[in-house]
Amino acid sequence: MNVFIVYAHHEPSSFTSAMKNLATEVLSRQGHNVTVSDLYGQGFSAVAQKWDFVTTSGGHFNYMLEQKHAANLDLAFSPDILGEIQKVKAADLVLFVTPLWWSGVPAILKGWFDRVLAMGVAWDGGKIYEKGLLRGKQAMIIAAAGAPAEFYQLDGKYEATAAELLRPLNHATLAYCGFDVHEPYVALNVLGVNNTGRTKLLEDLRFRLTNLTSSPQWLKKF
Repeated sequence: MNVFIVYAHHEPSSFTSAMKNLATEVLSRQGHNVTVSDLYGQGFSAVAQKWDFVTTSGGHFNYMLEQKHAANLDLAFSPDILGEIQKVKAADLVLFVTPLWWSGVPAILKGWFDRVLAMGVAWDGGKIYEKGLLRGKQAMIIAAAGAPAEFYQLDGKYEATAAELLRPLNHATLAYCGFDVHEPYVALNVLGVNNTGRTKLLEDLRFRLTNLTSSPQWLKKF
């Protein structure tokens, strides 16, 4: 299986980086082909711009329609976008390894979704969810959150679980494009736990990754 890891953290010594390294190790040992995009390391731009395309259709600029125009011209995207699209197309499983910031993902990863999951490539008119252009592929979010676990409860500070905070991304982005979406793995309280606690969080992730293909945990279909 081809695994593509999209990694969104700027610090190599971070817990998020440790999760990315663990995912690479576990899945490689299982015999899968693993490719990693280090978004900060490669200087990926989060901003959707006119120069994301080799050529444009002219007239009023609508970013999504220009994506479709580029897709119809044999993927006439800028090299940074084209490289990521090719990795997605080659992948059977895409893992997004990211911190949880402001109840969402960092701007650099949001920009990756905006620019790479392009109209005409990942979805199109009438081609969403079960008809999405990326159907048959799997996706999973692996996230690190700094706040204590008790914050992520219906009666906690955030009045939502971590999975609920990620639902718009899982359902309205990944599933929208046709991905079969795994239940996310979210490591909570990574800023508050000690080394023993961090080791436990990584072991829990190791278990999920080890059993990811043999015993997948899917999000409820809506």
